[in-house]
Order: sequence, then structure tokens, then C-alpha cells
Amino acid sequence: MSAPADIRPKADLLNLTRTELEAFVVDELRQPRFRSDQLWHWLWHRGAQSFAEMTNLSKDLKAKLAERASIVWPQVDVVRQSTDGTIKLLLRLADGERIETVLIPMGPHYTQCLSTQVGCAMACTFCSTGELGLTRNMSAGEILGQILVGRSHLAQAGLPTVRNLVFMGMGEPLMNLTELLRSLETLGSAEGISIASRRSTVSSVGIPAGLKILGDSGLAVPAISLHAPTQELREKLMPKAARVPLDELLSCLDRYPLKPRERVTYEYILLGGVNDTIAHAKQLVRLLGQRRCKVNLIGYNPPPPDSGISAPYLAPRQADVLAFEDYLHSKRITTFLRRSMGQDIAAACGQLKLLTE
Repeated sequence: MSAPADIRPKADLLNLTRTELEAFVVDELRQPRFRSDQLWHWLWHRGAQSFAEMTNLSKDLKAKLAERASIVWPQVDVVRQSTDGTIKLLLRLADGERIETVLIPMGPHYTQCLSTQVGCAMACTFCSTGELGLTRNMSAGEILGQILVGRSHLAQAGLPTVRNLVFMGMGEPLMNLTELLRSLETLGSAEGISIASRRSTVSSVGIPAGLKILGDSGLAVPAISLHAPTQELREKLMPKAARVPLDELLSCLDRYPLKPRERVTYEYILLGGVNDTIAHAKQLVRLLGQRRCKVNLIGYNPPPPDSGISAPYLAPRQADVLAFEDYLHSKRITTFLRRSMGQDIAAACGQLKLLTE
């Protein structure tokens, strides 16, 4: 009788940490440890999509890898490019689910906005992604696969590469904490993607238990989606996030372990006539004035007119935005007015919703 076929599923190599890949190579493939270093270099530094490309691996090892492992990149379904140079990629994952990632030109390099979940459960009232609901968490390999696809797209177009990462795409990163941490661990590898922790920002509505673990890891700096200066208003704008009282969230962030020059970033989307008055600015100063922080002000981005999506809020008036910014500056709160990029392709903050046209 012939031996039964090996029916074990193939290992998705992009979903293995450096330690896990080494164990796979040594224990499963019975290969010397240095082969895992070579494989890691091909996967993350060279962006190889097939074992045939790996010229310094033996024929025997390539055959074993083809039999026992796979390299699964997300597939690009749609590419949309903004007049400001922002690029949005609609990606299809191995199970057919789709997510979006955004490449944002920042001078001599790009910043990539990464998704961590298919959809989002937080249902913030100003965010299009929240209307999708949550389908599932993404694996570390799927999260990191966005970077491989993004870098490949930029290289083929003759454009600069990705230098900074912001986990601000679809989903709440801290609700997928295990896979987030696994992806951040891989990012720092010198022989891999090699993006330092100071260049990786994790945006969150603020989940104290997750923030404690992220802070202890030292793998990224946080940006907190605040968007309201009082608990009452936050409950209206972000009802699920506001289940954590504002004083509890801020107390947690006051304890966040920061390096000497680091500060907690608070993101504040200005909604026309809702949270953008000088009275709101004064409340924000009372909330943050004594804290080690900086504030990113972002004008609300309504869905594009051709999207078929109704806008629940109005964009703020430019005069109100500037007055809000000036007041924070006058109270010596470090404040940045963030230019919204990619609005015309629904790629700006709060607009990601799987637009396929």
C-alpha cells in the first residue's frame, strides 16, 4: 500500500514571526537554521512571491517549500489615484474578503495607512468604515501583506517607497491585539521590512487593557481618536468607544511609557457646528493642557458626491478650523493641522468603505 498523502494545510510563511519561521525550517523541513535567515530575507527584504525566485536555495529545499508552504500576498482588485498623489488600493484577501490600504505621498517618501480588521465594530458616527460592521480580524500576514503590495506598486510606478506606517485604516487595531503585536514584531527586523517603532503609529479609540500591553511592548507609539472634549459629546459621536469613561482613558494614557522626546498624540476630527467652536477648544485645553501630548486637528471628510453615501455631518468652515488651531496654540498645546489627502477617491480619514468603482 502507498503511504497516505500529507493533508496538512500549507504554512502561510508571511504569517510566521522570525522565531516561528526558524522553527518551521528546522523542525518541519529538517534544514539548517541559516536557511530561515535566507528565507526571511527573500520574503520581507526582496519581496519574493515564489520560491523559484530564491536563487540561493537548493532545488530540494524549493521543492519541500512548494509542498509544505505558501506565500500569500493580497491581490489588488482596484487602484484609485487622487489628484494629490494619494493612492488607494482595494485588496482581496485569500478568503475573498476585501480591505483597503492607502499610500500617502509625504515629500521624499510615502506613508502607508494599514487596515487591521475587515470592517470595524466601533461604529463611530463620522466614519464610513463603521457602517460596514465587523466581519473578522486580519492575520499578521494579511496586515503585513499590505506593505509588500504597497511597496511593489510604488516600485513598479517608479515612485519612492514606504517609510512610515500608520495603523489607521479599517478596523480598531487594539481589538486585534495579538495579530497587531505579531506584525509589529516583524516590522522591526533589520533583514525584513525594517521600519523602526518610532515610524509606526497605532491609532485607537482607546482601550485601556490593550494600551497597557502595547505600551509594555515598546513596539509603536499611540495616537488616540479623541474627537470630543467631554464625555457627554464623546458618547454622541463615538458611543461604543465612550463606554470607557474619558477620565479613565486619560488616566491610562498618563501612565503610558514614553521615551524622552515622545508624547501621546490625540486626534480630533472637526465636525462643522458640532465640536469645532472656541467653546469646544477651551474644553479641550482644560482636558489636555497639563498633559504630555500633541493634538492633530483633522477637518471632517464627507463622502465624495459620487459615492452614493450620505454625509452625517458637515465639513467645518476654514475660519473655524483656523480659530480652533490658534486658540490651542495660544495655550501652548502643540497642535498640527493635518491636510486631508485623497478626499476625491474616498481615501481620507474616515472615508474607507470598499468603494470599487
